[in-house]
Amino acid sequence: MIKSTLALLVFACAAHAQVHATVSASGQASIFVPPDQAKIDVTISATGPTASAASTKDATQVTAVLGALTKLLGAAANIKTVNYFVGPVYNNSGQAILNYSASSTLEITLTNLTLAGTVIDTAIGAGATSVGDVQFSLQNSDNAHNQALSAATLQAMAHASAMATALGRSVGVVISVQEVGSTPIVVTGVSGAPSSATTVVPGLLQVQVSVNLQAELN
Repeated sequence: MIKSTLALLVFACAAHAQVHATVSASGQASIFVPPDQAKIDVTISATGPTASAASTKDATQVTAVLGALTKLLGAAANIKTVNYFVGPVYNNSGQAILNYSASSTLEITLTNLTLAGTVIDTAIGAGATSVGDVQFSLQNSDNAHNQALSAATLQAMAHASAMATALGRSVGVVISVQEVGSTPIVVTGVSGAPSSATTVVPGLLQVQVSVNLQAELN
């Protein structure tokens, strides 16, 4: 019985000795880079007494817009339809059909950002009725993301070290480090008037990364 009790005591002490205090910290970093890609949505809409008439009119206007954009950007232009709709337009009471509406939304992807304003003006001039989002991005965000990830990790380590130092300890072996979120953000300026060319001013793209880190305390 005495031997068993001693064995259990030794085992408990050994297990306790293997338990290490830990420190957890987070870090966040942002990298600001100029975008190298833009996506512009333009919508063409038309109305008619029937769904067929509205659809036909819309298709004619889409053809004109596509022709003008292809002339501007070349045969290899990256243009695709991202939305299409045909449906009735009701009166205010919703009881009677006034006419029919048809619309098509085209997405134009550019790598030459200086053409963004010209693309908008060309599309509107050819029959587009509205311009939606102008979205700027990176064709490949890996490099910027990795830079932000490295900076966020170093910040997390610095935070962990500061907490450890305050306790009279130091950071030991890193147990885990995990990316918990990344957010690309870009601010875009669009200006223009009917009598002047549209100007599109892309802001810097902010690639933001956050990490959580846990390490042992020495």
